[in-house]
Amino acid sequence: MNYSQPILRTVNVTRYVTPLREGGSLPAIVEADDEFMYVLKFRGAGQGVKALIAELIGGEIARLLGLRVPEIVFMNLDSAFGRTEPDEEIQDLLRASEGLNLALHYLSGAITFDALVTTVDATLASQIVWLDCLLNNVDRTPRNTNMLIWHKELWLIDHGASLYFHHSWHNWVEQAKRPFVQVKDHVLLPQASELDKADAAFRAILNAERISSIVSLIPDEWLLGDSPFESASEHRQAYAQFLETRLANSEIFVKEAQHARKALI
Repeated sequence: MNYSQPILRTVNVTRYVTPLREGGSLPAIVEADDEFMYVLKFRGAGQGVKALIAELIGGEIARLLGLRVPEIVFMNLDSAFGRTEPDEEIQDLLRASEGLNLALHYLSGAITFDALVTTVDATLASQIVWLDCLLNNVDRTPRNTNMLIWHKELWLIDHGASLYFHHSWHNWVEQAKRPFVQVKDHVLLPQASELDKADAAFRAILNAERISSIVSLIPDEWLLGDSPFESASEHRQAYAQFLETRLANSEIFVKEAQHARKALI
């Protein structure tokens, strides 16, 4: 599998189109200066830049592993948008999000994945479950699948709830070695019968160099605020170490997922 250093484009918001009133983060559909539409994730939302970091790392790891993820871009938000928005809640969010945010290409016409309507094959289901166990992604349940069907293909969106350890960084080295018990609620777990194959395939792709190349994308300004680390470089390295440790101990979360699946079927 050929690999090239990931590069994220930076665009500027030119038009605020409409809020997406789903969940607590209030993302929005916006238009950028490249004339494309995006779903903008705001740094001023509830979980702040940590949700953007999780979105960036989770999305780019998924892409590296060959899963479908909309293009992720950095997006600048000018202060003018906060001054002209009539809705006070959105106005406050825009003002708190001035500067560099994150956005995903808007998949126009996509429909929400419904496990009762669309069957996912065992290989793809196992790959997605493995990814979410690696990332500690608690947000891929039947209630909120965070997957879309677009042009008859399955696309993954919204990894902002991943890597939840980083909201406190408490005992994070040990957390990297723990099973992901929330996998029991994963919407694709019943179909994930090939977890061992997914583990072998993805461990061959996701090495330390590639993990480092992805975490290197995190902007310094997202790492220098509420941080337990002395520098952005040290903070970035902690993310890499967490992922490398988790990858080296993947049999722990694979066995947990297999055990949870047996309990379901």
